[in-house]
Amino acid sequence: MGSQEVTNWQGKRVTVAGLGVSGIPAAKVLHGLGALVTVVNDGDDDRARAQAVELEALGVTVRLGDGATLPEGTELIVTAPGWQPDKPLFAAAAEAGVPVWGDVELAWRLRELDGREPAPWLAVTGTNGKTTTVQMLASILKAAGLRTAAVGNIGVSLLDAVLGEEKYDVLAVELSSYQLHWAPSLRAHSGAVLNLAPDHLDWHGSMEAYAADKGRIYEGNRVACVYNVADKATEDLVRAADVEEGCRAVGFTLGAPGPSQLGVVDGILVDRAFVENRQKNAQELAEVSDVTPPAPHNIANALAAAALARAFGVPPRAVRDGLRDFTPDAHRIAHVADVDEVAYVDDSKATNTHAAEASLAAYESIVWIAGGLAKGAAFDELVARSAKRLRGVVLIGADRALIREALARHAPEVPVVDLDRTDTGAMLAAVQEARRLAEPGDTVLLAPACASMDMFANYNKRGDAFAEAVRELGA
Repeated sequence: MGSQEVTNWQGKRVTVAGLGVSGIPAAKVLHGLGALVTVVNDGDDDRARAQAVELEALGVTVRLGDGATLPEGTELIVTAPGWQPDKPLFAAAAEAGVPVWGDVELAWRLRELDGREPAPWLAVTGTNGKTTTVQMLASILKAAGLRTAAVGNIGVSLLDAVLGEEKYDVLAVELSSYQLHWAPSLRAHSGAVLNLAPDHLDWHGSMEAYAADKGRIYEGNRVACVYNVADKATEDLVRAADVEEGCRAVGFTLGAPGPSQLGVVDGILVDRAFVENRQKNAQELAEVSDVTPPAPHNIANALAAAALARAFGVPPRAVRDGLRDFTPDAHRIAHVADVDEVAYVDDSKATNTHAAEASLAAYESIVWIAGGLAKGAAFDELVARSAKRLRGVVLIGADRALIREALARHAPEVPVVDLDRTDTGAMLAAVQEARRLAEPGDTVLLAPACASMDMFANYNKRGDAFAEAVRELGA
């Protein structure tokens, strides 16, 4: 079922796998195009029933509690990105020769609907930093006077962006490995892989499969494939990609850039990729102080965003103005307060080891609050690389023993408080213990290296609990 084959959706039998932030919009869009839509969903709780009632009122068929069986006559499956590839539904689809698309694939296929002139996509993926980079990119594009939006995995529906009344010049698109897995036709103007570290391996099955799905973002790029000079795996993905003639590999580095790279010289972000005579010339873009916060990994995010913006022809001044205008989301290296000359920093968004390592690298002397759901991660490398920065560690959450064991192996001299609690009140106890371990000039850093769902609804709630506990210290 190629894109040119689906010019008429009338009467097409489409199964949408999963309710939720992508499934419901997909079902509504496809129904509006005249498709005969059936939604299948594993869950059958109150929320799912309420969503089913809404869709059934439109004429969509909904089957709750059964996401395994392929509805008879299905010609296409559109899946929520989180559904794992080994689900029985997809095995049945493969046997029946039924294609499977994700919501991103559907948006890509529909972007020229009704003769629209589609906005190019500047696409970002990576284990960490995606959301911040996409938001920085959108800020830069807006500073250049372009109509744009940050969309995709950031929580803004791509279907809404490509089919809504708002007309865009360009889209800043965050894509997860899940979304890329189900988006075989995607061909971005330019794409970036920020970094690669083990994550979601339970979903992908192996690091190789995870990397391959991330690398799909480079397929068919027209202008630039942006990679991380410090992370060779990202450059390897560029080399493996089948791109359009003339598309260039553009690196970003925290050091002085070589030709076809962006980097940092004497506190200045500079471009040696999108300039004339890049062998000899460099263009100043912004100062490190224009980036908030100016932590190393966030400077890397800013360079990646700048590279994609420059690939789209944005002038240097807009890079500076866009970075100055950008404010990070909550729970991303957010300074909460100083109490008794100790800084308290909320990086609850550091939900894996790679993100936590970047966060820990931003401070010299740290009391680290960590733990939660490990998602199959190992912590030895993280602890070994960060040990010299640790004043003490407070552990919370279901899988804290994995971190405790890594600390015993690689940082045995660092004092550890192991809080045998997974209730939400454990955060107040954790902050109080961290205060006891901290000395003036230290940073108490919530960078859990784990998911939050063992104790909190999401990382936002975890960060809120940390901030509230800190406020109680200063009261």
